[in-house]
Amino acid sequence: MIMSDQKNIMKRPRTLTRIAAVQAIFQWEQGIEKAANLLIEQFLIHRISPDFHDETYIDGKTHIPNIPLFTSVVQGFVHRSPEIDTIIKSSLPNEWPFQRLDPIIRAILRAAVTELLLDNIEPPKKVIINEYIDVSHAFSNGDESVLINGILNNLANRLRKEMENKA
Repeated sequence: MIMSDQKNIMKRPRTLTRIAAVQAIFQWEQGIEKAANLLIEQFLIHRISPDFHDETYIDGKTHIPNIPLFTSVVQGFVHRSPEIDTIIKSSLPNEWPFQRLDPIIRAILRAAVTELLLDNIEPPKKVIINEYIDVSHAFSNGDESVLINGILNNLANRLRKEMENKA
């Protein structure tokens, strides 16, 4: 990611929160901590800075301005991980098996799908998708963002149709 993009993300509190959620879910997959409450507690104690610094991560810590969103996404994923992984698998192109995805891409998709499934009215699903596409730029500089965009748009359309059928 180029420096100007990095500075823009640093000014967007929800984006910073989503980046932290992706990092926590990545950490979960690595088997470092599987219990949601312990993962969140560890992240808040060891990875979160109480102070916001405009351009740097101090001592490897970041600032999470929206702890409730962070907690909802991480807890939501850990508690519903088999369901969320099934949703992601069903949205992948046939030539892309789930395990072939890079672990950070899996973490981005897991966080995004979890947030899309939350019962929040705000923000709109399109905003959530755009946010996670921006988050993907923080971790990659290739075609991964295109893949993430396609999967999340496909999923959002499916979820919208399911909601309309329930109504």
